[in-house]
Amino acid sequence: MNGPFLALLNPQAGDGQCGRLAGPVLDRLRAAGVEFDITRTRYPGHAVELTRQAARRGIRRFIAVGGDGTSFEIINGLFPAEEEWVKERPVLGFLPLGTGNSFLRDFTEHGEADAFSAIVNGRTRPCDVLCMEHSSGAVHYINLLSMGFPADVASMTNRKFKGLGHLGYWLGLFTCLVRLRREAFPLSTDGGNFIDRRRCLLLTFSNSKFTGGKMMLAPRAETNDGLIEYVRWGPVGRIGTLSHLPGLYDGTHIQSPMAECRAVRRVDFHLPGPVDVMVDGEVLRLHCRTLWIRPAAIQVMI
Repeated sequence: MNGPFLALLNPQAGDGQCGRLAGPVLDRLRAAGVEFDITRTRYPGHAVELTRQAARRGIRRFIAVGGDGTSFEIINGLFPAEEEWVKERPVLGFLPLGTGNSFLRDFTEHGEADAFSAIVNGRTRPCDVLCMEHSSGAVHYINLLSMGFPADVASMTNRKFKGLGHLGYWLGLFTCLVRLRREAFPLSTDGGNFIDRRRCLLLTFSNSKFTGGKMMLAPRAETNDGLIEYVRWGPVGRIGTLSHLPGLYDGTHIQSPMAECRAVRRVDFHLPGPVDVMVDGEVLRLHCRTLWIRPAAIQVMI
């Protein structure tokens, strides 16, 4: 796979940090012999459009200069629901200058340095891409999709506390804890007839282990095993939720008797209408239909 990379730079990532730091990092990358063109994104969803246009021109190598949201948009530009033209596995590199950068934590604690090294040395590994089909299209992702409490927290944080960084996240979390909801998200897995209608605190469908920066929400997930890691917490109360929060950072939360964790290939949803979902850091309202996986659909550089 030849030709220069297309580096998509989100200057607003990391509360504007990316725009300030990207110049010197990109200069170092060019000095190391990496050929690339740079395009800045100007509004939410712009990277989806730019990626789709570039892919139609034959470009297959991309660099996400930003956070998890930037790579999320690139993935959705590469895998639009209405097209199946991606025959050659695209390559996605990362310059993690955003806020969370959760995906890279599956591979290293030195995200920026190791991601930079991978691009310079052409180091790649296969990665699955998950596809959530919904009533008006499809969303693709490489990290995780959550329903219930995590989606409520992300939505509250974005609406009320977005400019406060990590403090805003904690304010959103405790606000949602006060208003705690335990809901049913009816679903069946792997073509089975049983529909699980139990109320729960959260459901997550993961490709990688981490979310929210350092939270290990799906400690058994692997990015190239062709499986969706499905984690469910039952209707835990406020005290139980608080007591398990530390376990989210080392993965021990799945040892709770209220937790279920298993690997599946397909999830069919039987929802009466749209629900809030948090997918790779973005909050969307979707009427979810079917979740499935594209094994080893891309090459990631890390």
